[in-house]
Amino acid sequence: MASSFPAPGAATIERALTEGQRFPLGLLCRGDRLVPLRWIAAALAMSAVAVGLLMAEAGLTLSVPTLDALSITAAFLLAAVARFVLRSPAAPWQRVLRDTVEYVGLFCSISLLGAVASYAVAATSTGFADRSLETFDHILRFDWVRWYDFEVAHPALVPVSRIAYQSIFVTPAILLGYFAFQGRKAEARWFIASFWLAAVITLLLFTCFPAQGPLGFLWHGPIPYMPTSAMYQVDLIPALRDHAIRAVPLVGLHGLVSAPSFHTVSAVLYIAAAWPIARLRWPILLLNAAMLLATPVEGTHYLTDMIVGALVALATLATMMLLAPRFVPAYRAG
Repeated sequence: MASSFPAPGAATIERALTEGQRFPLGLLCRGDRLVPLRWIAAALAMSAVAVGLLMAEAGLTLSVPTLDALSITAAFLLAAVARFVLRSPAAPWQRVLRDTVEYVGLFCSISLLGAVASYAVAATSTGFADRSLETFDHILRFDWVRWYDFEVAHPALVPVSRIAYQSIFVTPAILLGYFAFQGRKAEARWFIASFWLAAVITLLLFTCFPAQGPLGFLWHGPIPYMPTSAMYQVDLIPALRDHAIRAVPLVGLHGLVSAPSFHTVSAVLYIAAAWPIARLRWPILLLNAAMLLATPVEGTHYLTDMIVGALVALATLATMMLLAPRFVPAYRAG
């Protein structure tokens, strides 16, 4: 049954054209072109196959408690059924529900596949790039130990820094919820496709730059404050390489990627996605600026990691712009 209210694409393209004239950066998350859902679904399917092959090559399996496996499977099945049943919504609330389910489901799928893939990549990697990364930091006159000491010396900063670092999960919820409620399907799909592409590029570069992180590489002696990212690279990467770990826990995955910093990749993509939206532009910018300030310590990242992450995000956005002519004009969207 056809929808009884106007397709969101027409309003979306009008907003994109008018707002894009005032805020050119807004064109980095275009509202005039719609990435076909089948393209994103195909990318996810190919990603799942690639991750499965990587896991097999590394001799890894997934470890999921039965209850968690049932819960995760039920959630994805329910989301798929809801998306199918509401494919032609008869009321605005049905469209909002349909789009929310679609956007959140796709975003979570990309995040989950990327996290699992990082374990397989780490298991097949060799060496550590810390010496090179720290050398570039030295050239840039960035002293990670001094940055860490500053946070340790100001305990009041610790909870603020931890919250800011973990806001990586908050911003996409805000963006995807806004896109769903406002009928901005083109921007939502563009953002999700960008996130997938950036994750792929990040994992490819991770094969070249596995690292222990500055806490493991530069700090000697007792650790006065354990950051959010802890010592997971130091503990898990060698264990994965030595096959001491053969099962990857789907619940409780830890970040293993040092360079590029995916927190930085995400921050740039989040800001680009929010920039055309006046009411979200500055809150998202400030929230992600705080996250970036927290990333060196809480994420145990070199400044070089963050610069590479920013370059990955910009390359992703540039690639999306090059692909834009192949996408469907948003005014045709239903």
